[in-house]
Amino acid sequence: MLLASEEVSAESRRKMLLEILESEALYPHFQPIVDLKKGSVIGHEALIRGPAGSVMASPGALFQTAIENNLLHTLELLCRRCSLEKFAELKSEGKLFLNISASLLGTPEHTEGFTSDLLQELGISISDIVIEISEQHPFDQHGLSNNAVQYYRSMGFQVAVDDLGTGYSGLKLWSDLKPEYVKIDKHFVSRIDCEPVKREFVRAICNISKVMGCKVIAEGIERQEEAEVLLELGITYGQGFFLGYPSPEPQVSWCKLNKPAPVASVENLTQFNNAETALSLLRHTPAIAPTDTVLHVSEQFNAHPDLASLPVVDQGTPLGVVRKSDLLELFSTQYGRALYEKKPAARIICEKVLLVEAEMSLVEVSRLVTDQDNPSLLQDIIITQDSCYLGMGNLRDLLKRITELKIQNAKYANPLTMLPGNVPINNEVERLLEQTEDFYVAYFDLNNFKPFNDCYGYSKGDQVIRLVGELLTAHAKRDHNFIGHVGGDDFVVIFRSSDWKMSCERILRQFDDEVRSLYAPKDLQNEGLWALDRQGGRTFFPLLGLAIGVVHPDPYRCSSYHEVAELAAMAKKEAKKTASSSLFISRRRCISLPEEEAGEQRKDEVFSDAG
Repeated sequence: MLLASEEVSAESRRKMLLEILESEALYPHFQPIVDLKKGSVIGHEALIRGPAGSVMASPGALFQTAIENNLLHTLELLCRRCSLEKFAELKSEGKLFLNISASLLGTPEHTEGFTSDLLQELGISISDIVIEISEQHPFDQHGLSNNAVQYYRSMGFQVAVDDLGTGYSGLKLWSDLKPEYVKIDKHFVSRIDCEPVKREFVRAICNISKVMGCKVIAEGIERQEEAEVLLELGITYGQGFFLGYPSPEPQVSWCKLNKPAPVASVENLTQFNNAETALSLLRHTPAIAPTDTVLHVSEQFNAHPDLASLPVVDQGTPLGVVRKSDLLELFSTQYGRALYEKKPAARIICEKVLLVEAEMSLVEVSRLVTDQDNPSLLQDIIITQDSCYLGMGNLRDLLKRITELKIQNAKYANPLTMLPGNVPINNEVERLLEQTEDFYVAYFDLNNFKPFNDCYGYSKGDQVIRLVGELLTAHAKRDHNFIGHVGGDDFVVIFRSSDWKMSCERILRQFDDEVRSLYAPKDLQNEGLWALDRQGGRTFFPLLGLAIGVVHPDPYRCSSYHEVAELAAMAKKEAKKTASSSLFISRRRCISLPEEEAGEQRKDEVFSDAG
């Protein structure tokens, strides 16, 4: 076999390819496809390599030679068999994406049942295989048969369209085949964080995919900034060197330290203003009864030209809406007005409308809107109170307020963890006090962080801080809890869930397990490190610990967030009295107390330190 550095004639390359096909000297590699939100690997794309060190090692040279010698389909079938056999041998989990040229589907070499028979022989479920169709080769455009694709579908295979955006054919494939997955070409992913046009293209693809009910995979992610922007645009799945290289053995997980930092998305807007509800969208819109005539409905639209729809309400219960566009279309037909204007409004009612209670948070409303399968539902929001009609909401107002919340998010978020900072934390405490809600405040702080930072550098220090943020999000994120980053290595969780103590204990256990991976073997063996203390003396410091001080403020006695902050700081100070990780639960519920009651609470604090 000739080495890659040697010049090789076309005839030599042909002979090498024939030798590879005869000896089946192909080596499958698997590149992970990652869920960007969860950080989990959902599947792999099967790629192929030739003999290492030869000119045929790269897939480019291998497939180009096959095309030049009319052996592409022979090569592809062998690649498919080798990939499936290796995948079965490794007992890999998740889906396997198999590349198939469009032109192969209609050729004699493509034997019906070849893939399904092989899967049955290897013990691989058809539901785990995704047929990835590409038109990257010059003659592919003549070879695709929609019947052939539907044949695969009828057997239970899912379908993906590759290289979306590289030309008209890819978009046509998407439209014609309605695949379960589409892959955005890496051209539109590369430096998407720097190029607004690419962002808008991907945003449009994401919107279309929601309507068509397919999943989008972004290819060619090579930088963290690209992953962050894609996640913000709504792209859930990604593939590329930043997430994992092609490897002979499938990757089972995505390295946590490479995980993109959290972005300001709708999901974490609750961190900033839980008080924002659907009531803020309320527009007092006149309602019509189902027995009102269509002529009356028309008169109402004339009297309120700014309205696009009118709610239909029967004894306080909303039934749906009548849309102006539907009415105009009805009246535009021959004899339409004469036939319908005396009919009841119930004849033209549209029941596909979003009903939300007034106290529902804007984040929940937004999630309901974006999760809908039917795009026609996006236009109308009816706001109710105890299931009775209250008024209408406007999608434009919802988007405007969500945008304002995102801006507020970015303004006050900690740049390292993207968690809320001091202002939103204080606002949340004030809100809970005003509403006399029952809540706990847990103050998190790192022990021995400065010597670790001095010894290992700021980059490792930032990893520790991000680790704490990720653990809080993983174990304390509930609908009504609030996670904030005060600054540096100080965090706060405002718990309203009953499992607050269990969450804190889980965070401590996982922190102690995971932080050890950041130390050098020597320091791990010594269970600590030598560094300069604040006075400049050389001192031994134990491994990093996480101190948690918890308080249960009395909303009737605490006058402001300042008092709650002081209570939490006192509890944290007690927790930090031990160098290792610890949880201190204070019994003190306010600052100013009669001496007798204060004495009892101080006893409780000392007692609870043991917990």
